[in-house]
Amino acid sequence: MATPSASDTFEATPQKRPTTPGMAIAALLVPVMTVAGVVSSLQAQDIENDWSWQQQRACRQMPFPMTEYAAAWLGVALGVAAVIACVLVGKRIHRRDNVPLWRRWPGLVAFVGVWPNLLTIPMELITLYESYSIAGSGVFLGDCG
Repeated sequence: MATPSASDTFEATPQKRPTTPGMAIAALLVPVMTVAGVVSSLQAQDIENDWSWQQQRACRQMPFPMTEYAAAWLGVALGVAAVIACVLVGKRIHRRDNVPLWRRWPGLVAFVGVWPNLLTIPMELITLYESYSIAGSGVFLGDCG
C-alpha cells in the first residue's frame, strides 16, 4: 500500500493565504457601488422634480436635463457592476483558496454587500424607465394665465 506523499496532503487541505490589497479593494467596492447606485438613482429623481418645478414656476416648457439620463444610467451601471465585482471576487477566492466565497473576509464583505442589489437593481431600472417616459410626456403647467 502506497503512503501519501507530503505534497498530496498539502494540496488537499486549503491554505489560508494573505489577502492582497487588490482583492480587499474589490471586495470593499461591492457595497460602495451598491450604495452609490442607489444614490445616483435618487439623484435622477431629484433632477426630474426640480425640472418639473422650474417649468411650473416659469409657466413654460423647458428642455429636459440630460444629467437625469446620466444619473439614471449610472445607477443601473453601478448596480450591475457590484454584482459582477462580487462574482469576480468569488471566483478569485475559489480559484486561489478552494473555499466558498463567505469563508474569507473579502468574500464575506462582497457577499453581504451584493444582497441589497436584489432590491436596488429593479428600483434603478424603474428610475431609468421613468427618465425616458417623463422626457417624452412633458409636465402639466396648470393655469398660467
